[in-house]
Amino acid sequence: MEELFALPEGEWLRIRPSLARLRRLVLVVVLGLVVLVLVLAGVVVSETRLLAWPLGGVGLLFGGWMWWLIGRNVRNWGYAERAEDLWIRHGAFVMRLVVVPYGRMQLVDVTAGPLERAFGLAAVQLHTASPATAARIPGLAPQEAARLRDRLTELGEAGKSGL
Repeated sequence: MEELFALPEGEWLRIRPSLARLRRLVLVVVLGLVVLVLVLAGVVVSETRLLAWPLGGVGLLFGGWMWWLIGRNVRNWGYAERAEDLWIRHGAFVMRLVVVPYGRMQLVDVTAGPLERAFGLAAVQLHTASPATAARIPGLAPQEAARLRDRLTELGEAGKSGL
């Protein structure tokens, strides 16, 4: 089954591992608040406070599973620039491979929110005529995002010149 998502030639370019650190930080903050609310609700609802421990434990188990899942998801991201198209692979449980011909690209979008900038990350999003195209590459260094934006724009223009 792995050959279904294998690159015909060359190697996958990987995203930065700091994306996992960013997502794990967000997980800890959000899940910490949720577990705190659950534990406090367990203390208020249950006079013996026995409900607080299971609720907190379930929250921590879920957090551990999400921690592992984030790492696996980031490790599975890859992209490859080929002669005629861009390949993007991602997914932890459900693997997805998106192949975008350069001539079909309409817009290349680079974004970096405040947290991404703090971690030195940017994302490149490709837009085509199809709204279902999920051609997004997160976790890139800003220099790589700028290089990829310029290269994809150049290749997209070259691909449209024959139309």
